[in-house]
Amino acid sequence: MNPKFAIDALAHRLKHGCETMSYPDGPAPALPDRHGGSLRVEAAKCMEGCSACVPVCPTQAIARAPGSPVALDLGKCLFCAACVEACPARAIVQTGDHRMAVRHRADLILGKPGEEQVRLAEALDEKLRKLFGRSLRLRQVSAGGCNACEADTNVLGTIGWDLGRFGIQFVASPRHADGLLITGPVSQNMRLALQKAYAAVSSPKIVIAVGACAIAGGPFIGHPQVCDGADSVLKVDLFIPGCPPHPITILDGLLRLLDRL
Repeated sequence: MNPKFAIDALAHRLKHGCETMSYPDGPAPALPDRHGGSLRVEAAKCMEGCSACVPVCPTQAIARAPGSPVALDLGKCLFCAACVEACPARAIVQTGDHRMAVRHRADLILGKPGEEQVRLAEALDEKLRKLFGRSLRLRQVSAGGCNACEADTNVLGTIGWDLGRFGIQFVASPRHADGLLITGPVSQNMRLALQKAYAAVSSPKIVIAVGACAIAGGPFIGHPQVCDGADSVLKVDLFIPGCPPHPITILDGLLRLLDRL
């Protein structure tokens, strides 16, 4: 290496100092204004007979049975905020909260009394935490994704986020992995490849679904060429909603799973 280049590189690093965020020891970075964060359903505000929010949802994430409050499925939600704008009573609101990851698919359905907000993910059991808590290797599988969720997942490896400081790394082969992180709606062309990747991971193993597509099919929900999400093919251990989820939402979910928060 050219000595001058090495000295210049060291001087540059010393000038800028540590650029890795302090989270989770410090505050989480603020979400962009247009992101809005997680949604909350305030069932008590739902006007009787009003269904203004239902037809505007592009993925049928909102339903309302007669005599019941709105049911909002964050697993299907694209976070376009069309329902927020359409609701005359402001019963659906943006919280600005980045925390959305859950362990069970049903926990993403909001609206019932006591279930107005997301029930955040619990950690793995003690045995799995001992195995994966300090060293978790994931094979990322893009199962027909548009590259938005994939891009936000890749951000976690940059200097500002430094996913490796938590012992979490993405690996090139499922044979080197402890589990799969899946993006995309699982197209029919990727179904067998996903199953083979899962079979190549040694047990015990975990599966993480990232984004609306991997959870429920996203904008492609119901199309015959997609499987409407990873849990139609594999057992999923962590669901991280969003379209795409912000990198801090993904990181929060991973750390919750490992009991690192």
